Amino acid sequence: MLPAGRRDETIDLQQKLARVQSLLEAARRVHSTIKLDDVLSGVLEIAAKELEADGAFFVSAATQLDARARVYGEVPDDWTRWTERGDMPGYASARLPGERGDTLAHLVIYRARDLSLEEADFLEGLALQSALAIGNAQHHERMIEWERLQLDLDAARAIQRSLLPHSVPDIEGYALAFRSTTCYEVGGDYVDAVLLPDGRLTVVLADVAGKGLASALISTTFRSSFRAIAGAGLPLDEVAVRLNQLHWQEGIEARRRYVTAILLCLDPERHRVEIVNAGHNPAFLVAGDERIKIGASGPPLGMLPARTYESEIFDVEEGHQILLYTDGLTEVFRDDEEFGEDRLLELLGASPMPGFLDHVWQTLARFAGGARQTDDMTALYLCRAVNRELKGDAE
Repeated sequence: MLPAGRRDETIDLQQKLARVQSLLEAARRVHSTIKLDDVLSGVLEIAAKELEADGAFFVSAATQLDARARVYGEVPDDWTRWTERGDMPGYASARLPGERGDTLAHLVIYRARDLSLEEADFLEGLALQSALAIGNAQHHERMIEWERLQLDLDAARAIQRSLLPHSVPDIEGYALAFRSTTCYEVGGDYVDAVLLPDGRLTVVLADVAGKGLASALISTTFRSSFRAIAGAGLPLDEVAVRLNQLHWQEGIEARRRYVTAILLCLDPERHRVEIVNAGHNPAFLVAGDERIKIGASGPPLGMLPARTYESEIFDVEEGHQILLYTDGLTEVFRDDEEFGEDRLLELLGASPMPGFLDHVWQTLARFAGGARQTDDMTALYLCRAVNRELKGDAE
């Protein structure tokens, strides 16, 4: 028979071993689920039952835990007044460390008896395992949310691409091509063409301030306005005035996302183009050896109310070329060197080039040296030529 002292030591060791085994089993249960609500409720149940407490709860400043069920069992009405100072009798707590060394939460139990050292160690160990499990569950939730968001963005991208012209109007004696790529899933560049009943063609190339989803939403609104107004056959300067006023009236958030735009109306019978530049980078007109930059006659659309714009009219002879583009083409960089307007203008030869926009995109890719695209890129190319192969596509 063991002496009394040895028996006490044996019992003490057995109790410690049982507590360690309980903590291991608790850790296994805590990590057995990846759902945050299940982790939180499971931890509270384990803490209350293993420590024979009346109840358990979390106290957290983390907003992602605030809306969760944080109480298990029976706790006094004043439990919400608990603080980590620990000056309220009957409460014992352990800190849950966050990923950056901060405090994610406190695991608190309520029972009349004080905790033994082994019980306090168990609570500390459970809190540590809980912090790890909560971190894993939160990461899992973020991944699910990211996947959902990605699906939404993919759908938004498909919708936005579907709003681009499905085909390029076929106008005898002219070739029209457009191309558009976004730097994110969706973007703020917009290009469109509306064939009027009298045979004239009205096109627009626009760039909403900013990038991403907010600019894409404004771009969609702008499309609706443009199509409604352009179809009325109004003078081009009046179209710009109305688009500006409509955008201004959308409110402060829309005004922050103002739109730079170039409007062009081609009269193929008279071989003339009318162009209005609203705060956009200059359009290029190449007429043989002559190269003309068509600058802005007014501010971007939606920036200032009640503004007027002026149109410029040009005769279009055989071989003449017009290029409209957004600043994503000129603001391609190689280290600190910008591609710029002059390089883009130099790509336009003295006569029309089949596949011209493909040539532009390939040139920009070579210049950037494989660097990631940092802005939306859109261009529209119009020429009067016998070459019928210049058909456009959007990517």
